[in-house]
Amino acid sequence: MAAAGSITVRLVGAHALLLETDTTGRVAALYAELLARRAELPEVGEIVPAARTVLLDGVADPAALARQLASWQVPDRPPAAGPLIEVPTVYDGPDLDEVAGLWGVSAEAAVRIHTEPEYRVAFCGFAPGFGYLTGLADHYGVPRRATPRSAVPAGSVALAGLYTGVYPRPSPGGWQLVGRTALTLWDTGRTPAALLAPGTRVRFTAVRDS
Repeated sequence: MAAAGSITVRLVGAHALLLETDTTGRVAALYAELLARRAELPEVGEIVPAARTVLLDGVADPAALARQLASWQVPDRPPAAGPLIEVPTVYDGPDLDEVAGLWGVSAEAAVRIHTEPEYRVAFCGFAPGFGYLTGLADHYGVPRRATPRSAVPAGSVALAGLYTGVYPRPSPGGWQLVGRTALTLWDTGRTPAALLAPGTRVRFTAVRDS
């Protein structure tokens, strides 16, 4: 194990390293730095960000790379802007009124609040193509549902904590559903298959049901 500032480097199995940070913002900066300096790294198969960690998988010599990363200084600056995806959303979700109540506003105002920020995909997980989007202010965090739904439709726009997500396929889920989009989030016939990859910027726009 080695430490570089607020980054901790841990050996994980025979061919992986787990880089731990203290905030999601630090993960974004670290992920961007790893991509920018990938040519300096020995063989690495995948670089996978999460909420507080970045996994380096398929590492040829994890011990040597851990020593190299121990001397890195990750810039304390926002990562470079990724591509911008617009997500047209019909805001008629079954939990919209509940979310509006938690925010102390009307449903119409809740829609304005949700469509105002520019979001960023911090990391992906839960299901292929499911991105965890940051961008809401801290005071707009909402709890997960006390009882998860057994089935959430594909395209559902949902909130949990400070994250926004869009369900790429039908699945169980406990997030608060505020709307739906017709966009295809995961398509194995597309390159890349995931529409919302880490670093992608996202704008939600309110549209009427057609």
